[in-house]
Formats: sequence, C-alpha cells, structure tokens
Amino acid sequence: MQDFTLSIIIPCYNEIKNIKKVVDKVLESQIVSKEIIIVDDCSTDGTRDILEKEIRPLVSHILYHSVNQGKGAALRTGFAKASGDIVIIQDADLEYDPREYTRLVEPILKNEADVVYGSRFLNKKAKGYLSNRIANKFLTVLSNFFTGFSLTDMETCYKVFKREIIQSVKIEENRFGFEPEITAKLSKAGIRMKEIPIEYSPRLKEHGKKIGFKDGLRAIYCILKYRH
Repeated sequence: MQDFTLSIIIPCYNEIKNIKKVVDKVLESQIVSKEIIIVDDCSTDGTRDILEKEIRPLVSHILYHSVNQGKGAALRTGFAKASGDIVIIQDADLEYDPREYTRLVEPILKNEADVVYGSRFLNKKAKGYLSNRIANKFLTVLSNFFTGFSLTDMETCYKVFKREIIQSVKIEENRFGFEPEITAKLSKAGIRMKEIPIEYSPRLKEHGKKIGFKDGLRAIYCILKYRH
C-alpha cells in the first residue's frame, strides 16, 4: 500500500471503560503512519484522567472541550486539527473495528472514490436493536431521495475522506445531525462516493449507547434543512 498518513478522529464523551481499549485497537491497525486525534467533549466520569495518565504518550493530539457540545462539535474540532492525507472517524466505543481501516482507505488510494462510507448493512445480516435498524433504514432512504446517493447506511460511524474535502465543508451540527448534514453537503460538492461492507458489534443502551429518539427527529430535520 502506498505511503500516506491516516488521521483518525476519535470524539469521546464519558468513555472511561472503553477509551483505552479503542486506542489500543487503533494502534494495532495495519496502517503504518497514523495521526490519532482524540477530542474529549467535556467528560465527567474520569475519562480525562485516563487520557492524561495513560493515553497522551500514545497519540498525536488530545483536545478538550470546556462544555459538552456533542459529536458533531467534537468532529469539527478534530477535522480542523487533522494533517494527514486521509481522515477517518472512529467512535470511542467498541462497535467498530480498526482492522477495517486498510479496506476503507483502499478506494481512495486507488483513486476510485473521494469519500468512503463503511456500511453495517451492505451484504450483512442486520445487528442491533430492531427499532434502531428501522430508523436507520428510514433515514438512509430519505437522505438518498434528496442526495441522489444509493447508500445503505448513511448513519455509519466509519466515514473516510480525503482531508482537503472534509476540511472544505462547514459543519454546523453539534450532535448526531452531523451524519445527514455531511452526506447532504458532500452530494452538493459532486464527490465520488463509495460504500463498502464492514463488521459491526452494536452495544446496548445499558452499556452506554447515547443516540436516542430526539436524535432521530433531528436527523429528519437535518435531511430536510440541508437538502437545498
């Protein structure tokens, strides 16, 4: 695989049980040159202590928000700091496996795509809460109607970008509305989008899953808001 640097943006909020495990998995990935950027969105559970005592020597940057703002805001901070050739989002839980990185960046390295989405549902047996899967399907279909994309998983965490593309997009949403917002804005930019299947291990609400009903309503609003 050709020489390149992958910037890995890890937004985290109250992930004291998972953040070290996630960073270890990222470090173990086969990508040789990695820039790991963690954005802590004002955690209150001791995550910051772990970041400073155990993780800071292992990563490129740790950035802190003084007020909790949401995933979109954390990503906005991380994207601005990124300096790698390619940028990927990594949630700070254990749902997504960094061993997928090599497959996810391949279409960009081969100049087959400008942006790659890792789909949890493409050629895969569905996992996770049925209500979440139904909501995801609905939101993805609605998003596709306005964007012209043919995605199966608009809400996926694993979104991979050429750095100059993601840094050229003004991100307005602070929470999970980032997903439909960025998809809509990418469609307007005329980028080449590709979707590839990924593995996925959903976590349950009792284990810290944060997205909820209100976020689904906001996603619908964002699909309509950014369609123009």
